[in-house]
Amino acid sequence: MIRILSLTLAALLLSACGAETATTAATAAAVKKQELEQGQKTMEQMQQKVGESMQQMQQSTQRAAD
Repeated sequence: MIRILSLTLAALLLSACGAETATTAATAAAVKKQELEQGQKTMEQMQQKVGESMQQMQQSTQRAAD
C-alpha cells in the first residue's frame, strides 16, 4: 500500500514538473513572438521614414534644378 502511494506521489510530482516546463516554454514563446512583432513594427516605421526622407530629397533636388 505504501509502495503504491509512493509511486503515485512520484508520478504526480513528475507530471507537475512537466506542466511547469511546458508553461515556461509557452511563456517564452509568447515573449519571443511579441519581440518579433515589435521588431517588425519598428522596421516598418524606419522604412517609412527613409521613404519620406528620400521623397524630400528628390523634391529639394527638383526645386534646386528649377
